[in-house]
Amino acid sequence: MSQVNERIRTEVESISLVDTHEHIMPEAERNEYAVDFGYLFAHYNSSDLVSAGMPPRLMEAVRLPMHYYRLRHIKRLNLHRSIPEPEREDMSLEERWQALEPYWEAIRNTAYAKQTLIVIRDLFGDKCPACRPGVEDLNRGTYLQVSKAIADSRRPGWYRYVMKEKANIAVAVIDAQLTDVDREIFAPVMRLDHFIGVRSRADLGFLESEAGTVIHSLDDLVRAMRTVLEKYVAGGVVGIKSGLAYERTLQYDKVTRSEAETVFNRIAGHLGEGPSWREAKPLQDYMMHQIIRATIEAGLPMQIHTGLQEGNENIITNANPTLLVNLFVEYREAKFDLFHGGYPYIHEWATLAKNFANVYADMAWVHIISPSIGRSLLHELIETVPGNKIMAFGGDAITVEMAYGHARMAREVVARVLAEKVDEGYLAEDEAIRLAGKMLRDNPAALFRLPVSS
Repeated sequence: MSQVNERIRTEVESISLVDTHEHIMPEAERNEYAVDFGYLFAHYNSSDLVSAGMPPRLMEAVRLPMHYYRLRHIKRLNLHRSIPEPEREDMSLEERWQALEPYWEAIRNTAYAKQTLIVIRDLFGDKCPACRPGVEDLNRGTYLQVSKAIADSRRPGWYRYVMKEKANIAVAVIDAQLTDVDREIFAPVMRLDHFIGVRSRADLGFLESEAGTVIHSLDDLVRAMRTVLEKYVAGGVVGIKSGLAYERTLQYDKVTRSEAETVFNRIAGHLGEGPSWREAKPLQDYMMHQIIRATIEAGLPMQIHTGLQEGNENIITNANPTLLVNLFVEYREAKFDLFHGGYPYIHEWATLAKNFANVYADMAWVHIISPSIGRSLLHELIETVPGNKIMAFGGDAITVEMAYGHARMAREVVARVLAEKVDEGYLAEDEAIRLAGKMLRDNPAALFRLPVSS
């Protein structure tokens, strides 16, 4: 490496990150579920396994007991999703490895797998003083050692060791539908999507219970949403998150109150499941507008999932970030934190951050989708988007270890791109170093009003 490259890498490594997005499970739950190598397939790896041809029910059997955590996580986030039942619940560890092995070999080339190997090497391999099994790979010769290392890591303080000592993360914004989190590590956001996605009297009953009020009308629904938001604010949330691109289009039209009320009345007067997502769209659109107005009044930024949906067989066109333009135009006082580089709509996504003062470019998840896309996109952002609106890292992980792995990959992308920008003569070295601090710490700290020192 050139001396410039080395200096920039040293500076990037020294930055205590503000991580814009995680789903990390509570440490007590982690210590219940992290028992063997199946823990490594809690999240993104599982999507690639299915894409490689692994039957979903077999995959769920292999990643037991993480299957049960995923069910809990989906319920906690009020998501309208299902996970297939495991093919078997009595497979031995050896049988589970034999079922996984051919598909693991098929996905080893992906960035998700590379992230996993970083985790094995740095946290469950010979660099981990608490574990020391001396492995850097997951294969038929090491899966027992890796499993033992994972099980042995279930101890108080593991999260602080991984997030603070190893990853050098100052604070992580966490989307787990919980405000009771360790505030030395996490800052919570909460979702109000369940007020948008209401489709049945049972859904209304759940909302009534959460808000502590009855809901007989559309106005009652809006008041209940605001009551719940007030509870979230009192609980110390730093933002509101919407993940509805998994369920429907991001096109939230401005509908009349009458149109929304018609749908609400149908739901309130129906004893079954009620209307489909498409039929319920006027009510959903109306409630999204109401939520944005409420977040503006509360002074909270709004995180919105755009682009690739985790899992398999979703409708990517639903998540095109350009579908949100009418919201950006109307709600200039709002602050929209757009996720995931909008991948694969990366150029459109970058254009939105360039054109709209209220849109922030958040690269959460991007570096483990594709490091080369991350490098290309960061080059583009540096050349097009004001430096105070670029946020270069969000781990977007369910497990604390994968947050570490993603942080390692993100630092590599940022350091390499900034060094290239200096080599090209586009940035001076001191400019590049200042920009690294903004993208990895200062910008998200300012957006979420987090007391993080440089």
